[in-house]
Amino acid sequence: MKRVTLYTDGACSGNPGVGGWGAVLMYLGHEKRMSGAVDDTTNNRMEITAVIEGLKCLKENCEVDVYSDSAYTVNAFERGWIFEWERLGWRKADNKQLLNADLWQELYSLSRIHKLNFIKVKGHADNEYNNICDKLATTAIKNFKSSL
Repeated sequence: MKRVTLYTDGACSGNPGVGGWGAVLMYLGHEKRMSGAVDDTTNNRMEITAVIEGLKCLKENCEVDVYSDSAYTVNAFERGWIFEWERLGWRKADNKQLLNADLWQELYSLSRIHKLNFIKVKGHADNEYNNICDKLATTAIKNFKSSL
């Protein structure tokens, strides 16, 4: 199984507001940079979307080291929340609606194809690729706003 690295970040101008995501997929010295933006979203949705979009670029099942500054995204897997949400029919333990359930379901499906290893990085610090992803996300927001 190929092992790849995926750095991701999400951003929002207003929360909710125009949001952007950025990702860098790396394998054997090659990089693929990607980004996108949508209107009326949240930072958390963009953080999850960045991971999903990066994983959707993979053409075969891989082991993926996912680097994110989003505790929300990392902890969903590292603390097992996502498995409990799935068991409860995509609801929280108190039976209330799970926010971003559509994205969590998509990411869960992708996690059944790929072996994901989530690594939390400090945001807006000295991590080169986290900073690149942040720039991709914020640039996507600026470009989206200028196209309106």
